[in-house]
Parts: sequence; C-alpha cells; structure tokens
Amino acid sequence: MGEPLAVEATGLAKSYGPISVLAGVDIAVPQGTVFSLLGPNGAGKTTTVRILATLLRPDRGQARVAGFDIARERRQVRRSISLTGQYAAVDELQTGEENLRMMARLAGLDRRAARRRAAELLDRFDLTGAARRRVGTYSGGMRRRLDLAASLVVQPSVIFLDEPTTGLDPRSRLAMWQVVTDLVGSGMTVFLTTQYLEEADRLADKISLIDAGRVVAEGTPAELKQRFADQRLELHLVDGSAYEEVVRRLGPRAIATNPAQLSVSTATDGTALHIRALLDEVDPDHTAVRRFAVHTATLDDVFLALTGHTATSPEKETADV
Repeated sequence: MGEPLAVEATGLAKSYGPISVLAGVDIAVPQGTVFSLLGPNGAGKTTTVRILATLLRPDRGQARVAGFDIARERRQVRRSISLTGQYAAVDELQTGEENLRMMARLAGLDRRAARRRAAELLDRFDLTGAARRRVGTYSGGMRRRLDLAASLVVQPSVIFLDEPTTGLDPRSRLAMWQVVTDLVGSGMTVFLTTQYLEEADRLADKISLIDAGRVVAEGTPAELKQRFADQRLELHLVDGSAYEEVVRRLGPRAIATNPAQLSVSTATDGTALHIRALLDEVDPDHTAVRRFAVHTATLDDVFLALTGHTATSPEKETADV
C-alpha cells in the first residue's frame, strides 16, 4: 500500500463557455507534506483550489480531500480544510484580537475558549504586540499573517494557501515561508499555489507544473531540475547573424533565447568535455561566441524547456475572479 493521501484528484476539468481552464488535472498529495501547484497567471491554479475546496464543481473528474469526496461529502471536506486566498480577508475596522475572537465564536467556541484561542494564535504569528491595534494600520505582511491565523482557529488537516505571498516584501515573504514550514511540522498538509519559483523550490516536497490547464511535469524540485535541465550553458554571441546561426544549429535544444541580448541557453551536464563539444559544435570557427557561462538549472529553466515561456507569464486566468 502507498502512503496515505491528503488530496487526490483525477481528470479535473472545468470550462467557462468556450474557454477551457482545466483540461484533465491529476494530483496526489501525501499527508503531512507541502505540495506546490506552480504555474503562471492563467494556468488554472486558483480554479483547481476552488474545486478542491468545494467552492466550484468540476465539469468532469473526481477528487477526495482529507479522505472525503468533494462532490458527495462537501460538508465533511469543509470541516477538514482551511482556505487562505490571494488577498487578506480580515475586517480592517476591528483589531487583530477582535478578528480572531470573532472567528473563534463563529467556529462554535464559547467566549472564554475564543479569547484563549485568539491569544494563542496572536502569539504563534508574532502579532501579540499589535493585538489591540486596528487591522487597517497593519502592514501587508501582518495582515497576511492575521488572515492565516484566522484560518487556523479550528485546526484543519489540510490548508490551501492560494498565492499567500502575493504583494509581500522580501522580509514578509520569508516570514510567511517560516509559517508554512511550522504548519507542516505540526502535522498539517499544505497545498500551496504560487508563481514564485523560489517559493516552490524552497518549500515544496513535491511540485506539479501546470500550464494552460494541464499538468506538464511533476516531482521534487531536484528531480525536475535534473530531469529537464540539470545545468545550462548560456552563450552570448557577437552579433545578430552569429546569434541566428547558433540558434539554428541548436534547434530544439535551445531552451531559452533572447535576441535583444544576443544570448541563447542549452542544457549541459556541466563537464568540461560536454561544454567543449557544444562550443565546437555551435561555433566551429571560434568567432561567434563572445562569452559563455554555466548555471545550475532553476525551475524557470524547467518551465522554459516544457512550455517555451517562464512561470511568471503575465497571462490572466480568465475564470478566476
């Protein structure tokens, strides 16, 4: 028997009129791990989360979350999960403490228990000093932490974080990453959507790369980088004609091209023998390449190799409003 799954989905599909947002997505997330659905805006990440959280019904496909069927057992799914969207959903006119106490009361806790739970969460998310300040005075990072704290008033077994660090400064993003690490350490399963490559690389035990509503690859960050572009050789050419000739010689092996900068990248194993062979192949007269560099592959290289564009493509997910 395999490891128990917190989230499993098969063939999820969703369209809005002629627009296909999901085209058969399969997902398997082991319990107690961080899973990242990585892709550009418009790839289908938020639609996937909304279906798994029972906020949307798929046109086709099946899924189970925390052991419950999302169609037949929606109530049980909702009792087992928490969802934090891209933007903080807290009352700016109330204090941080008032927000958490209100959420606790709505979750069924009595006054004393709600007060105690609010204090615990304020301490856990380093908000005790701002507990009695109106949320409208909070920074973006503080609001995101409060929003996440509110979603944990009742301990879920699965928490969906839909682009939780959107719009945060680097310091606040690092703080949120630590929160995610702590959540998994406490036994939760975290389902994270992001378009930040570094975020997925840093946090995820497993990644699914999604593009145009389809999963194009999956694995650990290290497996993906090794499988598709362990290292890359970046060539800078002397002029436009040299650039065009090198791109022609590489053909489909050119995993990234930049005509404006006269640069092209291709996969390499990083050894001197392979790099020398590539240089001799694309520049046999030793006149086309101005300089070159070898870089360890990133998830962006993987995405380029698979889709022809980066994971931060500015396309919009039409249906996810």
